[in-house]
Amino acid sequence: MKLYIAEKPSLGRAIADGLTSLLNKPHRKQQGYIELANGDVVSWCIGHLLEQAEPDAYNEAYKSWKLEHLPIVPQEWQLKAKSQTRSQLTVLRKLVKQADQIVHAGDPDREGQLLVDEVLSHLKISAHKRKNTQRCLISDLNPPAVKRALINLRSNQEFVPLSVSALSRSRADWLYGMNMTRAYTLQGQKAGYQGVLSVGRVQTPLLGLVVKRDEEIANFVSRDFYQVEASLVNANDESFLLKWQPSEACKPYQDEEGRVLHKPLAENVCQRIHQQPAEITKLEQKDKQQPPPLPFNLSTLQIEAAKAFAMSAQQVLDTCQSLYERHQLITYPRSDSRHLPVEQHSLAPNVIQAIGQNCQPLQHYCELAQPSLKSKAFNDSKVEAHHAIVPSEKSISSAQFEKLNQFEKKVYRHIARQYLMQFFPAYQYAETKVEAMIAGGLFKTQAKQPLKLGWKTLYGDKANSNNTKNQQPGEQIGGKGSQDLPPISLDPNDKQHGKHAWLCKNGNLIEKQTTPPEYFNDGTLLAAMTGIARYVTNADIRRTLKETDGLGTEATRAGIIELLFKRNFLQRSGKQIRSTDVGRGLIKSLPESAITPDMTALWEQQLNAISQRELNYQGFMGPLNQHLLGLIEQAKQHIPTALQGLKGQGQSFKRKSSKAKSTSRKPAVKKYSKKQK
Repeated sequence: MKLYIAEKPSLGRAIADGLTSLLNKPHRKQQGYIELANGDVVSWCIGHLLEQAEPDAYNEAYKSWKLEHLPIVPQEWQLKAKSQTRSQLTVLRKLVKQADQIVHAGDPDREGQLLVDEVLSHLKISAHKRKNTQRCLISDLNPPAVKRALINLRSNQEFVPLSVSALSRSRADWLYGMNMTRAYTLQGQKAGYQGVLSVGRVQTPLLGLVVKRDEEIANFVSRDFYQVEASLVNANDESFLLKWQPSEACKPYQDEEGRVLHKPLAENVCQRIHQQPAEITKLEQKDKQQPPPLPFNLSTLQIEAAKAFAMSAQQVLDTCQSLYERHQLITYPRSDSRHLPVEQHSLAPNVIQAIGQNCQPLQHYCELAQPSLKSKAFNDSKVEAHHAIVPSEKSISSAQFEKLNQFEKKVYRHIARQYLMQFFPAYQYAETKVEAMIAGGLFKTQAKQPLKLGWKTLYGDKANSNNTKNQQPGEQIGGKGSQDLPPISLDPNDKQHGKHAWLCKNGNLIEKQTTPPEYFNDGTLLAAMTGIARYVTNADIRRTLKETDGLGTEATRAGIIELLFKRNFLQRSGKQIRSTDVGRGLIKSLPESAITPDMTALWEQQLNAISQRELNYQGFMGPLNQHLLGLIEQAKQHIPTALQGLKGQGQSFKRKSSKAKSTSRKPAVKKYSKKQK
């Protein structure tokens, strides 16, 4: 008997349906599993069936939180069955014993790999069964995709490093979160704070980012700065604007970002260039093209949905889970990849047809799409366990689509539009760069004029004005509200448009004020997590992080943000995300290494190295234990006075001992959700 073990019931049912279709015979549903006509069985986990044992499982004395017990480091790690899913573990225990062959069908990511592997290890399967276990990678619950995955099974041995990486992460998060939380909760009590001070290797640096931003805003002092625009005109009364570029001699009057702070200097420039001839010294005119943006991974989708629909990261994740599991309209959503396997290109006609039928506003663009085009998104070398989030091949009626909730419609349309862009030509535009010398000063401008919209056609009426929001002074990018440059020539014999044909009609003094950074919102906080390298203080780590996943993972980021709200460390003010008094007090009480992204960024780098067979388990856990010992000793010597006078949420820290593990991971949003840091 061959036993298929899926990560969750919905995936199990999809596998059973796929196998039933291949066998062309009906299956029978049983309690906790599905029996196929040929005697094979499909069963499932319900998320993690096992969890790290509590500290008191290692020593009864650890039920009481005491500083002298810390750090608690298990010599032999123990897992225990979750009480709410114990019956399903019993089902699997029986089936695993009966099975001649096991197929691992966890989700195609690090946690999905560990989730089933840890069950097989806990049930003590034989070495022979373990060696012959196969791996089924399913990222799309539609029948054609499931059938393809079932036909292309691989050896589970190939994915051992991925499982070891997830196991290392799980144990490291338990060690760090449980020990640091106990240490600072106990020390906080000495400062008069009665509440649990949870510390985690991802949640705390994230809180640190928000606290630092809030402090920057609170302490910000605005400064005036000045720009000069030159208005050039020729004999035909054609005109355009250029922006002054301060020279080296102006540096004493500029801030670190090059802004001129001295008004008389800018006024002097305006006076000097008034009614002076302008010599065009540089003219670059190039036709360029921009390929379509890549399809979404989860983080980029969350960021875009926050901007477009004011959705929180958790709302986007929950909506994607529904579109994937319940409606089967998109592929696996917890993806960190923005690329697609080359073989997926052959599915384009079916997917495009499904989009056109499902989503009326995109039907016109589906007719214009060119399935033969192959964008840079189709790249096998960029795809590992899972690929970008794209629509599935499933078609539903207009009536069925209308029954989706508003978030589901919006997110599906967003994903579908991004996918359709892959089958439109590149956006083509003409870029012109101009430099001129006026009275010894350098002035520049840049303009981009659309030639062919290509994939930007999918933005509809917004296509021409797209990206104008962030244009810089002196940079005109084409479209609505942009500057159309007149004919310009470097030929001095061209009396109307040549390099000597222009006069500076006047100089315009533009007075501005520096502005504080903006408070984080859902989109910008997610962007900070994915682009964490720019917040890392260590230059070597920052360099290596530019190609990694950032702070947290695709599957955990939304939950981590929500966790900080639940623990009263963050609060919302409209769309803004701000720290609370307790959140700021906690950050001020912790050592620098606990509140900056450097440590967790290094962890992610090392965990990735484990999955790539470049580092082993001991190489990661050994140094971590030494570092943890130093952090706990430092905590024992410090009373967090920043928390004095603040009220906790009324939790008894002793009662929290049974939940110590959750200090480093977000509790499951749904019963099958992955652990979070």
